[in-house]
Amino acid sequence: MKRPIQQLLGIGLLAAASLFAQPSKLSKDLENLKPSDKVKVILQFKNQPNNGWTTRLNALGGASQRTLPLVKGITLTLPVAALKALASDNDVFYITMDRKLKGSTVDHSPATVGANIARDYGYTGTGIGVAVIDSGVKSAPDLEQAGNTQSRIVYKENFVEGQTTTEDTYGHGTHVAGIVGSNGKSSSGPLALYTFRGIAPTVNIVSLRVLNEQGAGTDAGVIAAINRAIALKTQYNIRVINLSLGRPVYESYALDPLCQAVKAAWDAGIVVVVAAGNRGRDNSFGTSGYGMIGSPGNSPYVITVGAMNTRSSPSKANDQIATYSSKGPTPIDHIVKPDLVAPGNRVISDLSAGSTLIGQFSNNAVNKLLYDPLASSSAYMRLSGTSMAAPMVSGSAALLLQKFPNLTPDQVKARLMRTASKSFPRSSSIKDKVTGITYVVYYDLFTVGAGYLDVWAALNDTTVATGSAASPTAIFNASTNTVSLVLGNNVIWGDTTNWPTNVIWGDAVVTGTNVIWGDNVIWGLAGTAGFNVLWGDNVLWGDNVLWGETAAMVTQALSIISEGDPDEEIY
Repeated sequence: MKRPIQQLLGIGLLAAASLFAQPSKLSKDLENLKPSDKVKVILQFKNQPNNGWTTRLNALGGASQRTLPLVKGITLTLPVAALKALASDNDVFYITMDRKLKGSTVDHSPATVGANIARDYGYTGTGIGVAVIDSGVKSAPDLEQAGNTQSRIVYKENFVEGQTTTEDTYGHGTHVAGIVGSNGKSSSGPLALYTFRGIAPTVNIVSLRVLNEQGAGTDAGVIAAINRAIALKTQYNIRVINLSLGRPVYESYALDPLCQAVKAAWDAGIVVVVAAGNRGRDNSFGTSGYGMIGSPGNSPYVITVGAMNTRSSPSKANDQIATYSSKGPTPIDHIVKPDLVAPGNRVISDLSAGSTLIGQFSNNAVNKLLYDPLASSSAYMRLSGTSMAAPMVSGSAALLLQKFPNLTPDQVKARLMRTASKSFPRSSSIKDKVTGITYVVYYDLFTVGAGYLDVWAALNDTTVATGSAASPTAIFNASTNTVSLVLGNNVIWGDTTNWPTNVIWGDAVVTGTNVIWGDNVIWGLAGTAGFNVLWGDNVLWGDNVLWGETAAMVTQALSIISEGDPDEEIY
């Protein structure tokens, strides 16, 4: 039986000292706020809320602003003092802030992953829809059909609150969409020295804008966009969602509304690909960049992608992991991530004229002499980051679904992971020319996942998974100082016929007492600074860290970081 609203109000106005008596329903970042402040939250219910909740929320001083049926939720702004009243209600599942997030940001990438061979054999993504949930996608010749000017951007919608434009004013989403599906039309003329194509040059693009002109958005906008992609799945044959964006992890993926949304898309039959994040150099917590995967890349269901540096070569032989690529395990749940790595450094793709990124980094525009000396302005630019690696995998998933249209998301994920290249050095190091800092990276399963994307190998593999491809959990054993993998229920991993762990993750598998290389904070030396952060009870992000929102983080994410030859950059 529900409590009278007057009783709820009385509880909601208790002193701050007893405000959060039920923390299990309140996210960590809602603690220590002033009772008199107002905060915008996402309120998840156990069941879809009925209209009666409007009156109850009004009585608490809040009003619903957006419904989020995908996660049985709503967004609303209300006094902090009212939060405990909501948390005490039996209908409420979990309450989080409507958090801010940002896009995580001559090219040999398609050749490196075998997409050029796939194209020669007719696998170009025809008939497949890819939803690019980003800063919008600007119309361009490269995103038209090959023989005419009919756009392959078949649908556009804006989900940024307070704005109506669907255009890409930031410049991130157009670049991402080009990596997925550019046909190179702007660089295919008679004077072109090079043609810049994406992985799946005939896919259709569904553009769902969730990031503003500064590359910032909110959980609610992304959740609403995912809901729209599911609703449009049949109409546009949307089989893949690309999310080159993220924010910190504040709670288990089982509670996080972003993770709930991507799981709903996955269950609806859509492959969800997420950037791992660009915090691999971050040692703020003494973890040497481990434990820095963001949300929703921490979901065990999605394909989370880290970034490789092709070093200006179509061969994998000299490629290195980008030192900025975020490493696992995931905070709180210790999910083994990333799942794959793909080219993400200095990737050439389509430019959104007049956008924020090209205005800030005009030197990243590709010289017109390489593809069209007569062009009035540049059509391409270089960007780097796991944001660029994720659409490599999204495009590859589209190719796989063109050839094998009946594959489920789990089967696509499993196939891509199984066939990924696992030939890596033990470690590599790069000295930053600007700071003088040398970064050493170990090629363990928390750095490169199941390996380096190889779409041509995936297209030629016929092994079909018959269970879940949810990423496993890493467990630390304090008595033996070792880490092992918990594979989960009904998962394919561990099947000795087709899916043994050493086949999926190569030599980078942690089982029993087999401790592989990597940083000591991962492998159980409790005296190291980051050990308790990764394996203890601490929440990795603390109370005040907002990935990409503080001035320092924005500056870091948009700086060119030079190292080696060619340079390694982050956007």
